[in-house]
Formats: sequence, C-alpha cells, structure tokens
Amino acid sequence: LLDSMEKFQRMCDKSMIKRRYMYLNEEILKENPNMCAYMAPSLDARQDMVVVEVPKLGKEAAVKAIKEWGQPKSKITHLIFCTTSGVDMPGADYQLTKQLGLRPYVKRYMMYQQGCFAGGTVLRLAKDLAENNKGARVLVVCSEITAVTFRGPSDTHLDSLVGQALFGDGAAAVIVGSDPIPQVEKPLYELVWTAQTIAPDSEGAIDGHLREVGLTFHLLKDVPGIVSKNIDKALFEAFNPLNISDYNSIFWIAHPGGPAILDQVEQKLGLKPEKMKATRDVLSEYGNMSSACVLFILDEMRRKSAENGLKT
Repeated sequence: LLDSMEKFQRMCDKSMIKRRYMYLNEEILKENPNMCAYMAPSLDARQDMVVVEVPKLGKEAAVKAIKEWGQPKSKITHLIFCTTSGVDMPGADYQLTKQLGLRPYVKRYMMYQQGCFAGGTVLRLAKDLAENNKGARVLVVCSEITAVTFRGPSDTHLDSLVGQALFGDGAAAVIVGSDPIPQVEKPLYELVWTAQTIAPDSEGAIDGHLREVGLTFHLLKDVPGIVSKNIDKALFEAFNPLNISDYNSIFWIAHPGGPAILDQVEQKLGLKPEKMKATRDVLSEYGNMSSACVLFILDEMRRKSAENGLKT
C-alpha cells in the first residue's frame, strides 16, 4: 500500500492539477467503506448518491446560464443533459426539467456514459438542433460527480490510479441557438463546423465498464500518442474548407485529458504555449471533469479575453 501511495503521489505531481472539487468527503467514505476498496461491491451506494446529486449540481449551472442569457426559461425548446456519473430512469434530463420548472413539452435528450469526448459532442448536437428547428433554444447541461469512479488503490491496476489522480467533479451549462434576437441576445461564440471521427488503432485505448464495483476505467499508456498521431488529419478536414492552415492563428479549447496529451498535441502542431493556456488553467484549477471541461474552458477563455481586451 505504501508503494501504491508513493506512485499515486508522483502521478498527482505530474498531473499539474493544483485543486479539485469533490462531492465525496471523509464522512461519506467512512459510511461506505466498500467505496474505498478496489473491487468491493458498491454500485448501489454510488447510484444512490449520483442519481440525486448529478441533476442537483446540473441545476446550479443551468440557473446561472439562464440568468446570464436573460430570457425567460419558457423560451427553452430543447434540453441536452450529459453525464458519465450513474444511470437512472427517468433520467437526469427528466429530473432537471422538473427542478428548473421547464415546460413539460421541452424536447429532451439524455446522454449517459459518453466520457471525455462528450464536451464536443453536446455542442455538435446542440448546433444541429438549433440550425434545424427554427427559433430553437437548446439548454446544454453537463454534470459530473466522481462518486461512481472513486476507489482505493491496486498494485496490479495502475491505470485506475491515473484516473484517481485526474478526475474531479463539476457542472456547466450553455444555451445554443440560431439567429440571435438583435439587441436582446448576445452570443459569445459561433459554432461554424462540427465533426466526429474514430482514430485508427484506438480500440481499447480508453474503456469504461459499469460493474458491481462502480464505473471502472482502463487507460492505455499510449493515449497521448494516439491523439497526437491523428490530430493533423482531423484538423486538416476541419480547417482546410475554411482556408486555415496556421493553427497558431486560431484560439484553442481542447479537452484536458491530461498534461501528456496537451504536451504532445502542442509539440506535434508547433503551438505557442499561450494557445493551450485556458485549457491548462482549467485542468490546474478543477481537474478533468469529463463532459464539463470544454464548457468550463469556453467560460475561462471569454473571461480572460474580456479582462485583456481580446476577442478570444
């Protein structure tokens, strides 16, 4: 156990994460000792927590987003709720609709178990919904609580320790629409183009399985290499139609899977250090919050840009 703790300390030091926020505390873990073991049955206890707390945390983010938007919540036409924390029916989308007091006929989309690529996925879906439904206003909510993945150390499964060193709790929300109302709605970003791809030879690179012990994650060491090896092709397909080839000429919001991924992408593309600053700052202050990270970085980017008098 001591050797595992030393390894975990080194992982935490390398993660570049200064702080994280977590629903779990010492009191909860003392009441649920199975959650502190590596492979002890504990799914019921974990589920009892997250099915209540995930929509509750999501509500806090949604209320802030709606307030900043400045329009009545009755104008929300669609809701996308995304979480990798637990599964339930009716889902967190239903619970949030009731908690926020949204109209009962809001069109809801519940996304479970999407993992770290979900931040981009929810924006892609929101863009499609907004552009293909006249007058649509899509509320996107990402809420993550690590109670489903937290567990004690294992000498034989060090990839689990990597996850424990990286993941944190958080929720974020954004409202997406097309054709903003002049002088009323003030969009912060424009979604120009979206896509999704499967990287070659990435089978099994990141796995998550819901078991009696909770949600188990398995991460291959070469995830940063797989990402950096395929980033050029993906970016070319995205930016060539827009006549953009200088990746230092655009702003960057990347999901912070971990510092090694950001380092290798930076090196592969020859990015200036400031290009990943917002991404690294969010990783440092909150950890990897899975689906919520991209929205956190969007907020960090607009906040810092406003402070420094920049567009992005």
